[in-house]
Amino acid sequence: MWAGRTSGITDSIADDFNSSIHFDCKMYRQDIQGSMAHALMLGSKGIISKAEADTLIDGLASILSDLETGKLEFDMSCEDIHMFVEQKLTERLGDVGKKLHTARSRNDQVALDVRMYLRDECDEITLLIKEVITALCDQAEEHKASIMPGYTHLQRAQPITFGHHLMAYAMMLLRDIDRIADCRKRMNVSPIGCCALAGTTYDTDRRLEARELGFDGIVQNSLDGVSDRDFCIELASALSTLMMHLSRMSEELILWASWEFKFIELDDAYTTGSSIMPQKKNPDMAELIRGKTGRVYGDLMALLTVLKGLPLAYNKDMQEDKESIFDATETVKMCLRVLAPMLATMKPIPGNMKRAAQKGFINATDLADYLVKHGLPFRSAYKLSGQIVAKCISEGKVLEDLTLEEYREFSELFNDDLYNEISLETCVEKRISEGGTSVRSVQTQIEYVRNLIR
Repeated sequence: MWAGRTSGITDSIADDFNSSIHFDCKMYRQDIQGSMAHALMLGSKGIISKAEADTLIDGLASILSDLETGKLEFDMSCEDIHMFVEQKLTERLGDVGKKLHTARSRNDQVALDVRMYLRDECDEITLLIKEVITALCDQAEEHKASIMPGYTHLQRAQPITFGHHLMAYAMMLLRDIDRIADCRKRMNVSPIGCCALAGTTYDTDRRLEARELGFDGIVQNSLDGVSDRDFCIELASALSTLMMHLSRMSEELILWASWEFKFIELDDAYTTGSSIMPQKKNPDMAELIRGKTGRVYGDLMALLTVLKGLPLAYNKDMQEDKESIFDATETVKMCLRVLAPMLATMKPIPGNMKRAAQKGFINATDLADYLVKHGLPFRSAYKLSGQIVAKCISEGKVLEDLTLEEYREFSELFNDDLYNEISLETCVEKRISEGGTSVRSVQTQIEYVRNLIR
């Protein structure tokens, strides 16, 4: 391809080292679609004849069809996907095929392909996130009244519902969708026509190509167009945040599935056994999601490190962007595809959740609130409630076990209505503020989320 200034022949090891087709072949569809739009533009501007443009488009369509059907396989001796397609086109069309690369460079071509490929990945990942959110909403709706302990510092804190807890993750995932959409918006500008770095002497129509390929506009500076990989970093960052959320969720699934909690039972399809301990049911899929989070973090750090010292414009270092961002998107998709059905098939155990809630004095705040409503300053109520909890602990009781007489030893403000006020069901239903854990509030959250992901 570059024979002229040099012989065009490299050492076989160097050639393999330089080659990228074994990973950038993923972009064959985008590369061919981009080339078809480029041929259309060349013909419309009279840079090549209309007949030549039609011939190029038909030839590219046949290559795409043959790749899709398996009739044509990638030639791994080609340096990259761009040269593979151009080589096959020239083999089929002769000299007409050589005209395709007029008014463009591999520098703007690869920038175009990566943007188009990642744009498609953003759309697919968004759909997969919505499947996970749907599974969360379905489980939350079924268990919007199932009481469990809410935790801070991994200590039982206040009563909530299982549905409320699940919807917290749905809200995180909504933000992930927004982050990916923002990234996609900035990604969706076309670099084609920037050529190697300085533009071209041909009278091209970059905006025509951009419209044909579904872009919102064009990159405004040709140097920036071929050297910008911000969108890769931004997407990797958004995916790292998404994976952090999936990892947190997986950690809780792992805890909840343990015998120490036993709040849920994971379906056999998403667990494994032990080679030596027959009683084991290991949450391996959740553990793998938690583990693969570090892998996506590593992809982000690799991209940042590769790009941090590059002068303008294109440098061969930038070939390293693809394996990292491709790995990040593939890892995320794999995790989402496993998580959605794992959530959909898990069996919550409300009885165990309720028993755990009853043992943690998680209605102590409501006990203090009861005293405040009867005129005691909050700090005084807080101290008094703590003393009552201490008494229960010393006697092996819970708040509901104490008699009214025992309560009145601490304060005359206690009356018969106390027990209803500190029941776990009342504690939950009293949380009427927007976003709280009451059944009505959780249902509102579910409806809000379902409307957003339709």
